[in-house]
Amino acid sequence: MKTLPMTNLKLFQQYQAKKHPLLKSEQLLTGSGWIKNNRDNGSIGFIELNDGTTYKNIQLVYGLNTKQYEMVSHLRIGAAISYLGVLKYTPEAKQPFEIHVSDVMLLGDSDEDYPMQKKRHSYEFLRDFAHLRMRTNTFNALFRVRSVLATGFQEFF
Repeated sequence: MKTLPMTNLKLFQQYQAKKHPLLKSEQLLTGSGWIKNNRDNGSIGFIELNDGTTYKNIQLVYGLNTKQYEMVSHLRIGAAISYLGVLKYTPEAKQPFEIHVSDVMLLGDSDEDYPMQKKRHSYEFLRDFAHLRMRTNTFNALFRVRSVLATGFQEFF
């Protein structure tokens, strides 16, 4: 089976189109991004991953059969990873699909005192960490709007 490199945006677009012949359940995918949340329940764990192409996170599911399970279960928020996994559609769940990973590679770890957490942060808090603002949903959306406006002006004039 051919492995497809995917971004979060492509996954959501092709799921919504529901007519992409390459994105069938059980399709082998690769991707990378930053961990927004990692919760481990002992024999199964869930990672919310965002690669910056959309504000939506994808859910990675890992279990005892995942290579380096112990390392994956202790990954912190903000760590950069790449994954290899199988796409599974979950229409009855909160998210439309999830990726059951077989291999996770750590590209860059985050410090133990990494200031960004899953909760919302005030603008005052973000002023102290200007280099991390783009990792928040608010600034991510703002930069997308700015990009679309700039592209529109450039194409018009």
